Amino acid sequence: MAEAEVGDDVFGDDPTVNRLQERAAEVTGKEAALYTVTGTMANQTALRTFVRHGHEVVAEATAHVITVEKNSAASLSGITYRPVAAERGLLSPEQVAEALQPDPLDVRVVDLVAVENTHQIGGGSVLPLDSLRGIRKVAKEAGLPLYMDGARIWNASVASGIPVHEYAAEVDALMFCFSKGLGAPIGSILCGPAEFIREARRNRLQLTGAWRQAGVIAAAALVALEEGPKRLHEDHENARRLAEGVAEVLPGALKPEDVETNIIFVNPGPLGITAAEAADRLGEEGVLATIVAGRVRMLTHVDVSSDDVDTAIRAWRRVAR
Repeated sequence: MAEAEVGDDVFGDDPTVNRLQERAAEVTGKEAALYTVTGTMANQTALRTFVRHGHEVVAEATAHVITVEKNSAASLSGITYRPVAAERGLLSPEQVAEALQPDPLDVRVVDLVAVENTHQIGGGSVLPLDSLRGIRKVAKEAGLPLYMDGARIWNASVASGIPVHEYAAEVDALMFCFSKGLGAPIGSILCGPAEFIREARRNRLQLTGAWRQAGVIAAAALVALEEGPKRLHEDHENARRLAEGVAEVLPGALKPEDVETNIIFVNPGPLGITAAEAADRLGEEGVLATIVAGRVRMLTHVDVSSDDVDTAIRAWRRVAR
């Protein structure tokens, strides 16, 4: 990062950012890419590019673009959603087809179908490629583009054995994060057709997304993109072991077999305490966790070792006692 060659990304002349964008486009099989500060910025830039003001996006009801980003989409771009509830966040082609039935009053109009892979609130669940292909077919028949929030698409790839470019081939555009499983300190990237990315660059600027000398952090993202995927299996193994350890301490709090990647959700109900109380008590034991959808959320990543997993299991055991 200290040695990164930089320019001004507003003018498109930061060589390190340009290398990162070219590499991301290459690995996803897309024509072009656009580096952004966060995954939310990438999503909101994509939505603004795909969806007209006052129109809708079909997405799973607990998807990040709805649960976290709906206010952003409404206030920034006048976009709303048509949510579809699915088991573990995994939409089926049939559900999407039903959601795309036209409004008999011809008032509500859908401009985009969006999927999330892996699905965070679904517990890091992986969307099967066959399901994605089916959703792609339904969207195409309806004349709609398909977008993927692939913040953790590399986790999906490692868990399923399916290359990222095969997932990417089924969608018009996608984003993924460098700052999650891949281990960079900051940044996400939006990938898609050249003309789409050209318009997205304008929209990113409207959303105050001017990077200037962003090569300093793009350098870290380049390392993450090349090195990060090689070790994601370690995170998945640690997550499964953590899930099994917590399930042993708290029977019924989670299903270890549902932990496909690096996200663990724990329902502390068997202890008779709330998720907030459980998180506070874990914090007292030196283990930090977040609360999402009324459950304790724990993630494994590059900074979580096998010893850390042991520490977390011991902390849960003490909390339970």
